[in-house]
Amino acid sequence: MQHPRHIAIDGPAGSGKSTVGEQLARHLGYLYIDTGAMYRAVAWLALQKGVNITDGPALTALAEHSGIIISHPHIDDGRQYTVTVHGQDVTWDIRSAEVTRIVSIVSAHKEVRSILIAQQRKMAQQHDGTVMVGRDIGAVVLPNADLKIYLTASLEERARRRFSELVERLGEDNPTLPKMKAVLADIQRRDEIDHDNMRPADDAIVIVTDNLSVAQVLEVICSYLEEPV
Repeated sequence: MQHPRHIAIDGPAGSGKSTVGEQLARHLGYLYIDTGAMYRAVAWLALQKGVNITDGPALTALAEHSGIIISHPHIDDGRQYTVTVHGQDVTWDIRSAEVTRIVSIVSAHKEVRSILIAQQRKMAQQHDGTVMVGRDIGAVVLPNADLKIYLTASLEERARRRFSELVERLGEDNPTLPKMKAVLADIQRRDEIDHDNMRPADDAIVIVTDNLSVAQVLEVICSYLEEPV
């Protein structure tokens, strides 16, 4: 088969979809679109403007006029992409603990999802090659995507990965580093909130990543492409 124009990668938190998606996009020369970053951007805006995160209409208005743009990284600081809101670079701001704490609540609002899904579809249409990552890309956002992947792993493995990421980012001796038990509980909480919006498309290729490295997952995905990785 020819290289697919649009690739959808879905999966729960900690399944490896962000790392795999970014590396696959880089390999293909495609734009990597992390849809979770868009929900984080709306959550960040809500914090900046003092909007109640339980106020669906207010959050929807924020999302509609947020001017969120995801583009290739233009700064070599470890980022996978650049996110701007009204022209302001918020790539690292949206990764704060405060944003992480509320983003699942923000993304649970159907009206907010509707607005951002429309924006995500428009982004895909504007580029010849995209790897879009999220919870329901293959089933809802891009149902006609050329290739659909669903990555999953056990709760314990996903928590272990997320904890390792935090250790690498914050440092093992950092007093703000949460306990492993707290990380596991947070992922379980996010699973419960995201449950209704987290499902593989009927025609998705499901890959269980517990015992696979990132390179091995990429190898499996690329076996469905024209060329090996």
